[in-house]
Amino acid sequence: MAKKKKQTKAKNSSKVLTYIAWTLAIIALILSSLLIGYYIGYDNAKADSQKYIQKEKKKVTIKKTEDVQSRLKEVLKKETKKKKSKVYVSAAHEIDGGSLAHVPKMAKREKKLTSSKPKLAIIIDDVCTKSQVNAIKSLHLPLTMSFLPPSPGRPNSSKLAAKEPFYMVHLPMEAMNWSAEEPHTLRIHDSQKAISARIDEIKRLFPKVRYINNHTGSMFTANEVAMNRLIFALQKHNIHFIDSRTTAKTKAPEVLKKYGLKYISRDVFLDHHMDKAYVLKQIKQAIKIAKLHGSAIAIGHPHKNTLQALYESKKLFKDVNLVLINRIR
Repeated sequence: MAKKKKQTKAKNSSKVLTYIAWTLAIIALILSSLLIGYYIGYDNAKADSQKYIQKEKKKVTIKKTEDVQSRLKEVLKKETKKKKSKVYVSAAHEIDGGSLAHVPKMAKREKKLTSSKPKLAIIIDDVCTKSQVNAIKSLHLPLTMSFLPPSPGRPNSSKLAAKEPFYMVHLPMEAMNWSAEEPHTLRIHDSQKAISARIDEIKRLFPKVRYINNHTGSMFTANEVAMNRLIFALQKHNIHFIDSRTTAKTKAPEVLKKYGLKYISRDVFLDHHMDKAYVLKQIKQAIKIAKLHGSAIAIGHPHKNTLQALYESKKLFKDVNLVLINRIR
């Protein structure tokens, strides 16, 4: 009888252990399912999160592109109005005689090997309207804006410049052949007093100016006496002259040397021709020159195709340090 009781007790214990084992197995199965579900859910949530982030980034990129396009459309409207009013001119107006056939070559420079990235400064000339400033700034590139002095046709240029932390002045100077001359253009027969008075006025209008470059000026910069008077006047205000190099006959190198100053000039005109393919080709040329000499200066204008080409060249600019003109020595 005692033996039978023992067997019954053993059977009961075995059943309990079996129940416990099954219960633990079920619990383990449930926990495993929950854990697998958690990781699957986590991975799905992570994937969804990454998709959302990518989607938002795409939205931001599209918004930036749309912003650039809208700014460029504003500039295009202005250009179209200028064309209709017969005031509009191509970027070739800067060159000696406006000739498309003969762009003055860059100044002779030595090849320079550098361990650091070469520098490229891009100056945008003829800036004088709010739509141009907005279009240039919407590119989010360190471009140097060079403002034309105020005139009846562009009364707000100095006010627009005042809002910018850094800028240049694009100073009108006498050209060999140019009918649409700016008001208060410096001429080769201007006296030292007249030139100094004009530079004093420019300094009052543009208090932060540290650099000027010539607007047209193929006749003025080719005249040693006139250039000597200009550099003398600029020295008084510690303003540096950047030669737009609108003529190969420029006397700026000799005059600056007399003052113990370094000659700095334009290497490439980006938009001598107005089509975008040409501008893109010139951007590549500017980068090539920067790599060869350690630095380069390119000049463009606030035209739609020029700004669009600059926007499309952001990947190309990874090969250089795109800098403001004050970083070029």
